[in-house]
Amino acid sequence: MSTHYHSQDAQDRYFMMLAIEQAKHGLYTTRPNPAVGCVIVHAGEVVGQGFHPKAGEPHAEVFALKEADARAVGATAYVTLEPCSHTGRTPPCALALINAGVKRVVIASLDPNPQVAGRGVRLLEQAGIEVKVGGLTAQAEALNRGFLKAMRTQMPYVRLKIATSLDGRTAMASGESKWITSTAARDDVQKLRAQSGVIITGSETVIADDPQLNVRSNQLAVSPEQVPAPMVVVLDRRQRLDYDPHANYQLCRRPETLYWRNDDLPSLLKTLVSEHQCYDVLIEAGASVAGSFLSQQLVDELVVYQAPCLLGAKARAMVEFNPLSLAQQLRFDIYQHEQIGVDLKLTLLPL
Repeated sequence: MSTHYHSQDAQDRYFMMLAIEQAKHGLYTTRPNPAVGCVIVHAGEVVGQGFHPKAGEPHAEVFALKEADARAVGATAYVTLEPCSHTGRTPPCALALINAGVKRVVIASLDPNPQVAGRGVRLLEQAGIEVKVGGLTAQAEALNRGFLKAMRTQMPYVRLKIATSLDGRTAMASGESKWITSTAARDDVQKLRAQSGVIITGSETVIADDPQLNVRSNQLAVSPEQVPAPMVVVLDRRQRLDYDPHANYQLCRRPETLYWRNDDLPSLLKTLVSEHQCYDVLIEAGASVAGSFLSQQLVDELVVYQAPCLLGAKARAMVEFNPLSLAQQLRFDIYQHEQIGVDLKLTLLPL
């Protein structure tokens, strides 16, 4: 391979990284749309960049082209997700790139949305634009795991969050649990909430802890008001809870809280995608709900905040799950580990 290709590849990676950084600006605000970034480069210089801020507003390419203006002619556009080819609330971005006169488009990831799915690339190629697909695909797709999974499978991306002690306990036998983990870890959970379309909890948790399950952190780089409020689903087989403006529990005073009364969790997840456009699910619940999702293999990512403390054998276990042999154990790959405050945060993917 000639040095030209080597330098071209290295350049493409560098500018795509910048586009991914742009996309991250929309991470908490674009739902149900994906977070997308775009960078326009003319003669090795960035002349325009942009990201998609929220559904209904212009897409990343439009902001980047506006900034580039006449310098978009003959330029290369780096986009983290295939430019759209259909008219939704905004006109197709593939056409915007064509009309601006760019000569080359580098796309990190194809859009599995059936309304796009390769059509954006075809439109560009038919207009004589050189298109390269791939390059930092995994990094770009990591920003939109829920959207991409839902478009491919009609099921959401499910994260299960658990705060635990070193010995895998989540509360004392009495139920006392405030607080095992540090303020820093609880602030970090706000980021998980802010990128979720829905939070699932159990009626036990509502009755024991009366949680708000809202986004209220000031550490998100955007104000909490800009974050679309995640929907809340309460799993309530025994029908103990319902909407009541005078209820003892905050979630029950909210008319938009959804109550799921049966055991069919796959059906709940499908409904969240098809009827509510919720593609990222966060589970914040007790041991029995956690155990149900894990044992039915419905969890895509397990996030454990582990505090450096011991709560003892009589304290409550983190998951109600009773394999009869080692062969039935649930195993995970450690995808990421980091220290947050005094706690350890483990991001685990099921094997």
